[in-house]
Amino acid sequence: MSKNNNVIFISPEQHFAELLKEACEYRKFKILPASETYILNLLNYYIDSRNLYSPLIDDESMERPPDTFAELYLTALNAEDPKNRTYMKILADKALYLSGFFGDSLQKKSVDIDYYMGIGASAYSNLAAWTKEETTAAVYATFSKKFIDYADLLSYISDKSALQSEQNILKLYERYVKTGSDLARDKLAELGVVTDSKEQLKIKKI
Repeated sequence: MSKNNNVIFISPEQHFAELLKEACEYRKFKILPASETYILNLLNYYIDSRNLYSPLIDDESMERPPDTFAELYLTALNAEDPKNRTYMKILADKALYLSGFFGDSLQKKSVDIDYYMGIGASAYSNLAAWTKEETTAAVYATFSKKFIDYADLLSYISDKSALQSEQNILKLYERYVKTGSDLARDKLAELGVVTDSKEQLKIKKI
């Protein structure tokens, strides 16, 4: 069997690190080392699809574990430490990952991307308030304040290829209208699609 010496194998960790760096450069987004490490760990965790599609909480002590994000949010708020932080982190991380990697498909759901972004940002805000370790608390606070920006980074990593079909352009436009995503706006501009400003979008939603 012949060997191909030109084949280069890279680890998922290295692959994601390179894409995250590329996404930050494209977005001109400055990411702190602690936040970068967190995002890379998140990406590596969800490589295993079982982590994405498993129950939100696998706790046999619960008579009826929460099966929606809203139920998990309330469960976390009412739980004692450290379970409150564990539950809230599960919710926040999954909401961020879904918003970034599956933002387009969420447009078709009865519960759309706005819901995941809103509850995810709130979850990270709670985590920031509950976490004593300063560096980790700062990461959570940043994710809460810039949730859309971090979802954009994940969206770029998910699919950085140019959008060509009219259907995909429409999905991109819908994402911008719903979330005000800077990444979606910039990609639309590259495709020659003129969009309303964020201020105009806010006025239309009133």
